[in-house]
Amino acid sequence: MAVTASMVKELRERTGAGMMDCKKALTETNGDMEKAIDLLREKGIAKASKKADRVAAEGLAYVKSEGNKAIIVEVNSETDFVAKNENFQNLVAELASHLLSQSPTSVEEALEQPLNGSSETVQEYINSAIAKIGEKISLRRFEIVEKEDGDVFGEYLHMGGRIGVLTVIGGSNDTELAKDIAMHVAAIKPTYVTRDEVSKEEVEREREVLKQQALNEGKPENIVEKMVEGRLSKYFEQVCLLDQPFVKDGDQKVGKYVQNKGASVKSFIRYEVGEGMEKREDNFAEEVMSQVKK
Repeated sequence: MAVTASMVKELRERTGAGMMDCKKALTETNGDMEKAIDLLREKGIAKASKKADRVAAEGLAYVKSEGNKAIIVEVNSETDFVAKNENFQNLVAELASHLLSQSPTSVEEALEQPLNGSSETVQEYINSAIAKIGEKISLRRFEIVEKEDGDVFGEYLHMGGRIGVLTVIGGSNDTELAKDIAMHVAAIKPTYVTRDEVSKEEVEREREVLKQQALNEGKPENIVEKMVEGRLSKYFEQVCLLDQPFVKDGDQKVGKYVQNKGASVKSFIRYEVGEGMEKREDNFAEEVMSQVKK
């Protein structure tokens, strides 16, 4: 498979590795992006940061609950200046109220709905705000969550809405506990609640990467397996909420802390404004030419 400049660019953005290393990895893996990422990790070339950590889009995340329903939403603007504008903040709150009451199933459906029963659609409402504020504004994503009686929502906004988290805690009405877990999720950024949520394919893929790392470090094969299992436990600490040391009490894992409170973590959603989006494009063509001329 021919390796294109766009493939090299994507791999660079996802790994932070150099252009020539990315091109070589893609060539060796016949253009398979995921295998190329693994290869760069095995060689210790890929940086820990993901593409999501390289974004700079602006806007606000917002969390709101009413009764047994809650919503987390992200609305984007072009600049941080507008995100701090009171009119923009009111728009985000108004959109969240509409979404929570009308429960659309997608952004596309939401944009076509009359805003809170008025004659103006959500899209027209946003367009009016764009005309007043002078920047592009977009409803990017939202998720509506329902809880059972006896459960409690945890709501937390960090950095003025740069990060928003919504948790559902079962078997407890302790709102402070629910908020503390949401705060932990905001700070530590887990991907899953428990190890059971991690697919077998992901675990095996990580195990293989860790094995190759150990072999590339020159470790004897007879101890590699034990090393891999130890490092795999560290991996679960990185991605699984209940395995992580609790931010407010590092001597306890989150799972044990919640259990001691007679509760359980049912779910969490974490939004970071702009994650997965690029605000600025590097001049990739110029960089390619500079490499060719060397």
